Amino acid sequence: MVVPSQQYLSTRASGEPYLLFEATVLRGLAPGGGLFIPSEIPKLPSDFLTKWKDLSFQELAFEIFSLYISRDEVSADDLKFLIAKSYATFRTDDVTPLVDLDQEKNLYLLELFHGPTYAFKDVALQFVGNLFEYFLERKNAKKPETSNRDRLTVVGATSGDTGSAAIYGLRNKKDVSIFILHPLGKVSPIQELQMTTVTDPNVHNFAVKGNFDDCQDIVKTLFDDVEFNEKHHLGAVNSINWARILAQITYYFYSYFSFIRKTAKSDPTVRYVVPTGNFGDILAGFYAKRMGLPIDKLIVATNANDILDRFWKSGVYEKNAPEASADAVKETLSPAMDILISSNFERLLWYLAREQLAKTNEEAGNILLQWMVELKTKGKVVVPQAVLNAGLKEFASESVSDEQTIKTIKEIYDRSSGYILDPHTSVGVTASLRHVDGQNTYISLSTAHPAKFGDAVDRALKDNDEYSFDKVLPDDFKVLESLPKNVTIIEKPDKELVKDAIESELKNEGIVF
Repeated sequence: MVVPSQQYLSTRASGEPYLLFEATVLRGLAPGGGLFIPSEIPKLPSDFLTKWKDLSFQELAFEIFSLYISRDEVSADDLKFLIAKSYATFRTDDVTPLVDLDQEKNLYLLELFHGPTYAFKDVALQFVGNLFEYFLERKNAKKPETSNRDRLTVVGATSGDTGSAAIYGLRNKKDVSIFILHPLGKVSPIQELQMTTVTDPNVHNFAVKGNFDDCQDIVKTLFDDVEFNEKHHLGAVNSINWARILAQITYYFYSYFSFIRKTAKSDPTVRYVVPTGNFGDILAGFYAKRMGLPIDKLIVATNANDILDRFWKSGVYEKNAPEASADAVKETLSPAMDILISSNFERLLWYLAREQLAKTNEEAGNILLQWMVELKTKGKVVVPQAVLNAGLKEFASESVSDEQTIKTIKEIYDRSSGYILDPHTSVGVTASLRHVDGQNTYISLSTAHPAKFGDAVDRALKDNDEYSFDKVLPDDFKVLESLPKNVTIIEKPDKELVKDAIESELKNEGIVF
């Protein structure tokens, strides 16, 4: 079935025309710092529960992506090829298998870490990397190899897993250079090695003396730098890129149908629990729910950096708790969630503003723009009660301490004959255990392989005679320490320093600009 051309708009009023899918993906960030969202959320076929229930992950991805991507932009055959290529890199045919964690409690775990970098972000970034390559090949098909080619300079920030997943998705891609900023010393050793041991000529790692939010702010300001952006054609791999969110929608559908196949329950009440930093992973669940997948509730699980938990309990979106010092990111055992501002939350706020406060998309964009200005200048936004109440119909939240994280890793290991949670997954499982009620089914998202966070796992399980970290560590990780490394230190979180470093590395690649 050929679907109408899907268009995309910015969350912030900008006066810009709506874009098609290709332009949205290649542009990444909308004008004025906004994020792209679909002009409307497509509805599912009326018979999808029966028609889709036995589809493979790849087949489901094709059906879902087809609702958001016009055949005029990507043909059916090309889309199937891109999907097959993206998920051929995974270590399991299921791509994202569903496992029983505690059947008595109706608690299941959705394993999202079977891609090449052992993290959930592979599900999206393998696809995004292939999309970039596909669009650039098409643009450059009739151009000479030497000059006047369309290129992308991909710039991203990472608190851990995005960086390596993006690098593995884009390494050696033609006409693409990738620059990943990570906070120096604030990602796990395995995460750092996964990034810095990739020495392909088009891959560049910048270790910034600062925190993740500093890195993320630099990336956003680079996209908003019109001259620099036009000069180098910036592309985004962070979840500000709509294609990241789109790719993650699939595993909500796949896990729902996997549960039905496992249990033969035809009409379950399912709640998803998602360890959340930048709000992209759970936002994909929101889109799945709004499309028509019968999700009862989405539960946000945060660590001590609890801006989202505080919002759902107060309606105040504030960088720090009132008693905290300014811009104080707390370093935790789940570092990928050590974030002050959850960028993708802006997308959800747009929908809530549009439905509760605005009569038009443009009006909703103006409201969002005002809220984001308040957040930047005053450090917080207080939304109307109607907005909070509407959100609470679909979301709940929990905040989990390091002590609770460690306790849950140990308890699950003891209770389940040796299943090991990574600390981020433990945050989600801890939140799940607070909600289990014997009636609803809980699917908690497992976002990374435990070997990526050995310090936390060791702390939890070191006194258990059965445990050995060597047994947890994949062979892929054991060789990383011996590999050559490539990383540039950025002495302070400064946009101009990063710009200079990017241009220096591009010149080293032999790129003329």
